[in-house]
Parts: sequence; C-alpha cells; structure tokens
Amino acid sequence: MKLRDLVRRPVYRLYARRVEGRIDHDETPKHIGVILDGNRRWAKASGGTTVQGHQAGADKISEMLGWCTETDVEVVTLWMLSTDNLDRPEVELRPLLNIIENTVRGLASDGRWRVHHVGNLDILPAGTQSVLKEAEEATRDIDGILVNVAVGYGGRQEIADAVRSLLLEHASKGTSFEELAEILDIEHIAEHLYTRGQPDPDLVIRTSGEQRLSGFMLWQSAHSEYYFCEVFWPAFRKVDFLRALRDYAARHRRYGS
Repeated sequence: MKLRDLVRRPVYRLYARRVEGRIDHDETPKHIGVILDGNRRWAKASGGTTVQGHQAGADKISEMLGWCTETDVEVVTLWMLSTDNLDRPEVELRPLLNIIENTVRGLASDGRWRVHHVGNLDILPAGTQSVLKEAEEATRDIDGILVNVAVGYGGRQEIADAVRSLLLEHASKGTSFEELAEILDIEHIAEHLYTRGQPDPDLVIRTSGEQRLSGFMLWQSAHSEYYFCEVFWPAFRKVDFLRALRDYAARHRRYGS
C-alpha cells in the first residue's frame, strides 16, 4: 500500500463520520434506485480488463447494501443489466451474465436481503432466468431490505409489458375496449409494473458523472430526487453514499405543488 493511501484512510474515515453526523435520519429515503454506471471506464482507467471492471462493480453491491442497513432504507433497486446491454458482443455479454448470476446467488445466500427480479425474464438466457427465480424463492420470507435486481430491464419495456398484462387481464374477464377505456387510470397500470406493490423510489443515484436516467424506472421516478455522482461505480465510497443522503435530506420535496 502506498504511503499516501495510509495517510488518506484515517482522514477519509473522519470525514465520513462528520458527513454521517450531519444526516437527518428522519429524512432518509425509503426506496433508493441505483444506476450502477462506469464499470468499463473504471477498468480502462485502472489498466484492467472489462471483466475485471464488471467484477469490481459487482463486489461493490454488498458493501453498498451494508451501508443501507445502517439507515432506514427499505427498498433498493439496482440496475445491473439493461435491455440494450443484451446487444453487446457475446464475448463481453457472457462473462457479464456470469458475474450477475454469481452476484445474485451471493445476495440470496447472504441471508439479509429479500431478492426480487425486475425486468423482462423471457429475454434472458435460461440459466440466468433460473438463478433469478431461485434467488427470489429462497429469500421470499426474509425480513430485510428488499433488493430489486434489475436484469434485462428497460423503462419503456416495463411500461409496454404492464399495458400488455393489463389488456390480457381484462380480456380474460370479458371487458370490452370501450369499457376498459372508460375506467382506465394510473393505478391500473401501476398494478402491472415489475415493482407493483412497492413504494416509488424517493432517490435515484447514478454514478460515473452521466446526468440522465437512460430509461431507468421511467414510470416510478416521476417524483424522485436525482443525485449524479462523478465517481465510477466500483470506486463508489460510503462517503459518496452519505453525501447523496445528505443532499436528499436537504431538498424540499413538493410533488408538483
């Protein structure tokens, strides 16, 4: 370890404690969505491979969830693989899917999290589907933070799937299009989202400096607060997490009023 790192560590810990001490825990978000961005750029900057970057990002997840247990966070949604990511070359996609599968297995075996898949299961390889289903079933009764693993997820796809599910449900009941159009409201669609029954995210964090949602939770984030962090996801630190919570607590949420 370099001398500068030995010097920085105690200073960093002291600063992190100061930031934590200034957080209003009465204003902690109940649901945090996280866009885990920057794995490949982190790997390139550190001289590593793309696979090493994805693995470093996966290793950060349990650490971040540990920070959440120290607060009153109840739900965390982690965007691990988008529908667009599935178009990546097989030489990159297959190792990434392996890392995701191992990460989900690890979350399920940890015993602290209740794992739930959000995304289009049908577009994923059979092996990945099995891992996600098994993790969800194995953790169904765990009384811990609900961890949504967004794999094969796209915001537009979610809304399209919700509308399709809604139409099929009412078709099975014999509801005509005219009747459905007469009664249709926001809640009808919300009941068919991947996150149905869950609170919408209060805070959405995106790492890597990009300032856009890229289709993440388009429906649910209508009233969310956004926090864009400059660091790449594998380098995301507890102090970065605490800064996001502090920034969120300092905002005055108006919900359009």
